[in-house]
Amino acid sequence: MPPWPAPYTSAIALTLDNLGLAQEARLRNLPPDSAEVLNDPAITTALPRILTLLARHGVRATYFAESWSLPVYPAAVASLVGAGHEVAWHGYQHEVWSGLGEVEERDNFRRSWEVVEGQDVVKGYDGFRPPGGTVNERTWGLMKEFGVGYVSPEGREFGVGKEGVVVLPFEWRAVDAFWYMKKFAGIRKTRGEQEEVAGPEEFGEWVMGRIKEVAAEGGFMTVLFHPFLTESQEKLALIEEVVRRIAEDAKIWVAPCKEIAEWVKAHSEDFGSVE
Repeated sequence: MPPWPAPYTSAIALTLDNLGLAQEARLRNLPPDSAEVLNDPAITTALPRILTLLARHGVRATYFAESWSLPVYPAAVASLVGAGHEVAWHGYQHEVWSGLGEVEERDNFRRSWEVVEGQDVVKGYDGFRPPGGTVNERTWGLMKEFGVGYVSPEGREFGVGKEGVVVLPFEWRAVDAFWYMKKFAGIRKTRGEQEEVAGPEEFGEWVMGRIKEVAAEGGFMTVLFHPFLTESQEKLALIEEVVRRIAEDAKIWVAPCKEIAEWVKAHSEDFGSVE
């Protein structure tokens, strides 16, 4: 059992993905100042509701946001940072990371860092979650070059990875989209789940059971929600159920990914390495 900060015996990161319509704007060539982009319900309705329930339970989250979205949704970004949440990196405009070529990948880093250099709220990126869940071999060197301290890919192994970058993984089953979206049917099938979409009841049963396991094992877990998928009261209620569960357990350290990564890096001899 790795040594987490006393009195905690395990750690869980509550994370959010996809800020607004970054991906949709890229795929459909939508201008950033269009009414559809600016009035996205995920920004105007879902995010404020999620921030309210996080504040109610005293939980600080990590939002993996596309760089394109930072100047498009400045009020949303300011509300995240002002509430003590971490804003981390999710690519420039949600490009599937494993499909990028060498030049495209470096350009994605460059364009994303130019965005944060041009605004005042998010000063830089401590962490990166690759869209699609997989990094390329060359990504490790680029993360070190650009000062990324941790990465959150799909998997279960966590610890210190290549180039000294801490690995804080997520599992597909701990992602709301895995259960709610049709396009994840193939991934569901490979993991022994039904191909048809499921609802918050099925997701909730699995995630609450996994939280119990992690708490007993003394390990680490990431839970991942997408505001754009929180269109029903039932799905919002599940987020609150998860938040309440991890917030009320005195043995679970609930913190932004940056803080967990810094702890792991400082105690690397106790956490091991990830190849």
